Amino acid sequence: MKLYNTLTREKEAFIPREAGKVSMYTCGPTVYHFAHIGNLRTYIMEDVLEKYLRYSGLDVKRVMNITDVGHLTSDADTGEDKMLKGAKREKKTVLEIAQYYTDAFFADCKKLNIRRPDVVEPATKCIGEFIKVIKKLLADGHAYIAGGNVYFDTSTIPQYNAFHNFQEEDLQEGVREGVEKDDNKKNKADFVLWFTKSKFDDQELKWNSPWGLGYPGWHIECSCISMKHLGEYLDIHCGGVDNIFPHHTNEIAQSEAYIGHEWCKYWFHVLHLNTNSGKMSKSSGEFLTVSLLEEKGYDPMAYRFFCLQSHYRKSLIFTWENLDNAATAYDKLLRNIAKLQEGPVEEEKLASLQNTFREAMDNDLNTALGITALYDVLKADISDGTKLALIENFDQVLSLNLLEGAAKIREADALQNADPAWIAQIEEQISLRAAAKKEKDFAKADAIRAALLEQGVILEDTAAGTVYKLK
Repeated sequence: MKLYNTLTREKEAFIPREAGKVSMYTCGPTVYHFAHIGNLRTYIMEDVLEKYLRYSGLDVKRVMNITDVGHLTSDADTGEDKMLKGAKREKKTVLEIAQYYTDAFFADCKKLNIRRPDVVEPATKCIGEFIKVIKKLLADGHAYIAGGNVYFDTSTIPQYNAFHNFQEEDLQEGVREGVEKDDNKKNKADFVLWFTKSKFDDQELKWNSPWGLGYPGWHIECSCISMKHLGEYLDIHCGGVDNIFPHHTNEIAQSEAYIGHEWCKYWFHVLHLNTNSGKMSKSSGEFLTVSLLEEKGYDPMAYRFFCLQSHYRKSLIFTWENLDNAATAYDKLLRNIAKLQEGPVEEEKLASLQNTFREAMDNDLNTALGITALYDVLKADISDGTKLALIENFDQVLSLNLLEGAAKIREADALQNADPAWIAQIEEQISLRAAAKKEKDFAKADAIRAALLEQGVILEDTAAGTVYKLK
């Protein structure tokens, strides 16, 4: 497998440090609001990477942080504290906001078939680890205290910007847009490891430290959480392209200063999902979430399909017309799969088409060609059984609910074409079963279920009542 490594700006063969095992770190969300679909494009592509590594026979351990404290827009302790902003907006505590939006994030991930990482660690659970690392950086001369804050001293390492090797005068000040100069810094590129004298009088989350009551800077959390769970060597670090500088740059600087050797070999970055007016964000235009897509009638799988049709290293333009086209193509794909019948599998032909899929994915995770390989299966002169086996195999990586979606289409078509009198009889039997259960006559209820099953009708009891489908 070859992946584009942002660190070397080349496609390289992916070779984990330990044979058969992969340590993988993903920058998680700052949980002050819902994730928009631009954020989720990154997590979809990281999910595909993880699943393809597993599909290839590798044992993957994936760790993700949850930023539930701070995340200022400036090392000068200015701008907005995102967590505090969310708490004020909704009149809740910071930790209540963090838990609510963490749950919402993983609910969205579930809708998009994004696998939950093996380890999910909130920053607020790792204060001791942050303090331990900062103390060593100070002791080793890689950090200094100024103006009540602890800063990393970028002049103490051979090369600060590992990704682009910028000259010092070219480096931007601070972290993000609207950043003010911080006069406490020795060097323009230095960054905060720990805040003590915050300009936010009502800062809710603070911890005791050797340097006073305060809270960690944004960058330190990912280094510490990764090293806590994955050790001093990391195979692959993932994130959005906007994390490259300064977040990932600062992670490399502090991590390698702390451990004294190379930290992470491969860096995987996903480009933005843009609108016609530019980069998608939470503060401009319509706030596009998974829930909004559902309200407008879109299956979340149509959005995942939309993302997989493009390469992760290309910016993707979101318009409702583009999503409509993806939704139509996804529905047509499911309907073609729904026409297939179970049958024998032709092993030699299966292996050949499977290799086509592997070649696409081995080529820098080319999901667009992976989707093409899926269409090639449907067009191939092979048995339906072979096609179904390949579709199930590819969907271990694509995670588009292909067989499940096709089954629902067949069920819907069967119900639509069924004899109305038979449907009425099924619904009457379901009502009789409900009455039997209410009277605690469970033997009768079970007998009704068994009788319907013999007719090919499967009952499922849900919170909203009993639903049925046809075998």
